[in-house]
Amino acid sequence: MLDISICICTFRRPVLLRALLDAILQQDTTHLTIQVVVVDNDPAQSASGVLSEAALQFGDRLTPVTLTESNISLARNAAVHAALGEWIVFVDDDERPEPTWLSHLIKTQQQYSADLVFAPVLAEYADGVANWLKQGGYFDRRRLVTGTTVTETDARSGNVLIRRSALMRLCDGAVSSPHCGPFDAAYGKTGGEDSILFRQLGAGGARMVWCDEAPVYEWIPLDRAQPKWLVQRSYRTGQLFMRTELAMQQGRARSLRAAYLASRALLQLIIAALLVLVLLVFKPLSSFKWLRILASQAGKLSYLFGSLSQAYGSSS
Repeated sequence: MLDISICICTFRRPVLLRALLDAILQQDTTHLTIQVVVVDNDPAQSASGVLSEAALQFGDRLTPVTLTESNISLARNAAVHAALGEWIVFVDDDERPEPTWLSHLIKTQQQYSADLVFAPVLAEYADGVANWLKQGGYFDRRRLVTGTTVTETDARSGNVLIRRSALMRLCDGAVSSPHCGPFDAAYGKTGGEDSILFRQLGAGGARMVWCDEAPVYEWIPLDRAQPKWLVQRSYRTGQLFMRTELAMQQGRARSLRAAYLASRALLQLIIAALLVLVLLVFKPLSSFKWLRILASQAGKLSYLFGSLSQAYGSSS
């Protein structure tokens, strides 16, 4: 038997959480011992009703955790500490897996003797989302061939199987506290906590591979499928890239890396700004593409001047 803890951190998404739990019930667990850990990170405990209903279906396989301090790093750490399985699967509360999801993740892990297995996250759009936005692929992520070694470029915490012992090696001592876990609490309001974690695991020699047969579907609501939201996300992504890139450097190496990245970002920002203006009238979709690149470069530069956007704990 293989012990797996499915860890879900949820924040004000009870309807989507219910759909995710229903999908987990459809998984083939014939040769598995399953635990489902759900950390409700909403001070108002908006998941309580769903968790009460789920307890009737999952029984003692469900481990609900309440964490009223809204911080995604602390929520993930709380899930890790509550997990009892040899393996942990992180899946986001707005994602929904197919019935063969777990079996494919496990098969890939065993075939490639991996410490981490990453899998696709595919967009599932709400009614009313503009066709140009769907066709533009703004929510698409790169897919790889199963067995491909994964680097920090494609590593993320939504839809990943992780050896729990690899996570515990990054914990500060043996204290079972959200503040003493593998995810850095300093990133808990901004995001980027998973990027740092996977960089650390990769640097420590963990074997990270891709499984293309185990997708989950991420719900894209109308309020996200908007040009403004996409530009803002590009800006935040630029900030987080710079922050996580420099976090792995120290002293003179950090200063030199910051200078190089800043120079490159400034050059790309100027080029992008020119292309935004040139293409605006004749190719507006191409202009929008370059606007997002401009926003990303601006985010990188803004981080060096002390700006950092908060993206977690204040919205649904």
